[in-house]
Amino acid sequence: MPTKPSFTEALKFWLKLGFISFGGPAGQIGIMHEYLVSKKKWISDSRFLHALNYCMLLPGPEAQQLATYTGWLLHGVKGGLAAGILFVLPSAFILWALSMAYVTYGKLEWVQALFTGLKPAVVAIIIMALVKIGKKSLKGTLHYLIAACAFIAIYFFHVSFVLILLSTIILAFAVQKLFPQFVAKSKKAEHTTDSDEHMYYLNKHSAVELNSFDKFSLLKLSAVFVLLWLLPLLVVYWLHTDFAFWKTLTIFFTKAALVTFGGAYAVLPYVAQVSVEKLQWLTSLQMIDGLALGETTPGPLIIILSFVGFMAGYNHYSASLLFGTAGLFVTTYYTFLPCFFFILAGAPIVEKTRGNAMLNEVMSFITSAVVGVLLNLTIYLTKAVVLKNTGAFSFDILSVMWIVISVIALWRFNLNMMVLIAVSALFGLSRYLLHI
Repeated sequence: MPTKPSFTEALKFWLKLGFISFGGPAGQIGIMHEYLVSKKKWISDSRFLHALNYCMLLPGPEAQQLATYTGWLLHGVKGGLAAGILFVLPSAFILWALSMAYVTYGKLEWVQALFTGLKPAVVAIIIMALVKIGKKSLKGTLHYLIAACAFIAIYFFHVSFVLILLSTIILAFAVQKLFPQFVAKSKKAEHTTDSDEHMYYLNKHSAVELNSFDKFSLLKLSAVFVLLWLLPLLVVYWLHTDFAFWKTLTIFFTKAALVTFGGAYAVLPYVAQVSVEKLQWLTSLQMIDGLALGETTPGPLIIILSFVGFMAGYNHYSASLLFGTAGLFVTTYYTFLPCFFFILAGAPIVEKTRGNAMLNEVMSFITSAVVGVLLNLTIYLTKAVVLKNTGAFSFDILSVMWIVISVIALWRFNLNMMVLIAVSALFGLSRYLLHI
């Protein structure tokens, strides 16, 4: 049985993850699954999916929250903080550098070229993650039907992700009450994979060696996060005369963080409408450029909000790089602060549900629905990468070929993911230099 990783070993991994977590939530979850479950065997599929189910229910970036949850499982609060912060920090600094270059030099075509090569590789990583998670979580006909219904609902009818999850939870309770025989079949299928659990440090049978979490602990944690929310505002109030701008920035991005259900794309229309039309922090074209810059960085896609914060400070203070920088990091702070509260407050409670048969079955239904949602994301991202703007059936043949090559390299030859990412970036740069 694998031993517990040291905090230093885990810290090195979380730092590396912060630099290689491309591909939005689906790609990031795929990368974490590849390393945490398949390679390092720090956590089993059952525990990984149990954590993922909870994170999918929360507002905010589920991949960053999953990293925080896993870090907490391994090393408590300090592990959760390290994993969550390092998941965001590299992308925040990279986006800061790109934002500075954007307002100073304009668009960086060679940077976009690098990520043109990365995108097909990311699609391959997502495809591999979808296959692996689907094989582990779909344990019977009912689970396949739930995954199919979730996919049909979100892909063809554009049903809200939150509504899909709520419907899945209601269905899970209804099936357990009215058709318990279906639940029994899925449990029988689950026992066939139970023997693999001993191969992982954290598995379905292992307890988390953490202090018990009571109401007093929750109140104390809540007080700490309220203080952390107020502290930057108080500093600005005491040290800076333009308090109204920073108060508006803080409240707006806190609100955006709390309504980010279903991924960054779900909240971007709201952010764009308010920040462009009402607050006039940036133009609509700058908002589009910010989306492009955000997609070229690792980490959660919601980091795009940090670019909006940069442009807000930059434009409000008459092209000031200093205040643009302050706007970016203040926005990053308030966008991700709620994520840490949701995990550090909720994870101990969620862990206690692992022994509850009814809640576990509900979670298995949610996992099945998540597979359908991941399939939708996979198709959406694949189309974005391989379809040209010239027509619906005009394919980027080189991107298609690179996806196939990447899948074969990962599946057949077990190629190191860092090597694939580096080679793919060079592939994109070569396309740019050779004009192909």
